[in-house]
Amino acid sequence: MSTEILVNIGQQETRVALVDGGAVQEVHMQRASRHGLTGNIYKGVVQRVLPGMQAAFVEIGLERTAFLHVADMVPILPGGADAEPSIGQLLREGQEVLVQILKDPLGTKGARLTTLLSVPSRYLVLLPHEKHVGVSARIEDDGERARLKAVLDALQQRMAPEFGLIARTAAEGADAPSLEADVAFLLRLWKAISDKAATSRPGTLVHGDLPLSMRILRDLLGTDVERVRIDSAEECRRVKQFAQLFVPQAAPLIELYEGAAPIFDLYGVEDDINRALSRRVELKSGGHLVIDQTEAMTTIDVNTGAYIGHRNLDETVLKTNLEAAQAIARQLRLRNLGGIIIIDFIDMKSEDHRAQVLRALERALAADHARTQIHPFSPLGLVEMTRKRTRESLGHILCEPCPTCNGTGLVKTVETVCHDIAREIQRAARQFEAQGFLVLASPHVIQRLVEEESMGLAELETSLRRPIKLQAEKAYGPESFDVVPLSTAHGP
Repeated sequence: MSTEILVNIGQQETRVALVDGGAVQEVHMQRASRHGLTGNIYKGVVQRVLPGMQAAFVEIGLERTAFLHVADMVPILPGGADAEPSIGQLLREGQEVLVQILKDPLGTKGARLTTLLSVPSRYLVLLPHEKHVGVSARIEDDGERARLKAVLDALQQRMAPEFGLIARTAAEGADAPSLEADVAFLLRLWKAISDKAATSRPGTLVHGDLPLSMRILRDLLGTDVERVRIDSAEECRRVKQFAQLFVPQAAPLIELYEGAAPIFDLYGVEDDINRALSRRVELKSGGHLVIDQTEAMTTIDVNTGAYIGHRNLDETVLKTNLEAAQAIARQLRLRNLGGIIIIDFIDMKSEDHRAQVLRALERALAADHARTQIHPFSPLGLVEMTRKRTRESLGHILCEPCPTCNGTGLVKTVETVCHDIAREIQRAARQFEAQGFLVLASPHVIQRLVEEESMGLAELETSLRRPIKLQAEKAYGPESFDVVPLSTAHGP
């Protein structure tokens, strides 16, 4: 089956869908409101040198001048602070300097800069001014660290002897050809940055983080991708130009989408995104998944639902679990769920059936770009696995906690809210010398107070010897209410 990449360009948002065999596997989004400046490279000019602070202010064309400390200009040397050269030895006012933003401007503070530039790709980071070769500390396996170090040492000697290379955590498990392709990409990109820096005026952006429409050519494009369709003529032209320079093998695959329907209506991408925000995922057999994402982990529960099978219960359970394994792998990619994941498959007595389900899950996850690790069934019948966090989950990008339930997924019943109101009235009666009380609440709560709770409300009025008035407010949520003293001896 063919694999395609669909790119939807909006005014403030770019979306990318990876479609394999007519089914959406991954969705990537980039919004203008979340696009910071960290990592951008500027050609700046030193505005002021501060010897006492071992720092300088550099004009890079932003609203406020940026801050450059001597520690961000030279590698840390043995011997402590005394080993640092004076800032005056390194910079002078009016000097042009190529810098990169370490921290975005915040409040009244300008951006923090470094001259120790780094250019990232999918698996690696190129260090133009250092010859160091290293591996991310987050890759903990000693054997994998040694393998990556050996591959990078060989690549550096052969392709980039004047540069440093760092393996990012995403490089864990990457083969040598993929790492070599990354080095080639980074060298071409650095040459373009250097050429632009040489001709740019001070105070201008030399290189920014690649937009999503171009990053996909580096991160998602594989040998099995048949075409990349973009629904903006201008962006399609820019992406083609970028591909011809940096990813030449991708240029022939890029084409403009000019269909009448929105590009994300192809293959039901829009519908799949909306369904991926639901807890429940229906299975073709009649079973379903229930996916709950929490701070600590993601739990997935598999249920048979209406499916009862044709022969016996074991057949039903195995068939449902095998289908669920395929659906789980797709949902993890589509929703971009990472960290610890606990799967509660339907109980299986047969060890052979358990092994079949594990193998099905492993095969389904083989195409996942994020690294996964699956453990055997636990004594409680649970499958524990991990999936590497690479970016925010789809739910965290598109949604926010419910203002009523604060993300718990539960709200109090109307009856519970009515009892809360009664207790609040009693509390207010002890606190205020009120002549009566006005209750403001949602229409459903007021309706229950008038009907099912009318006897209790009448008894409360009698015991307090003060009237209670009710007022429905459509703007109030199911748990929101106010009890207002109508007047007091001390004022309104």
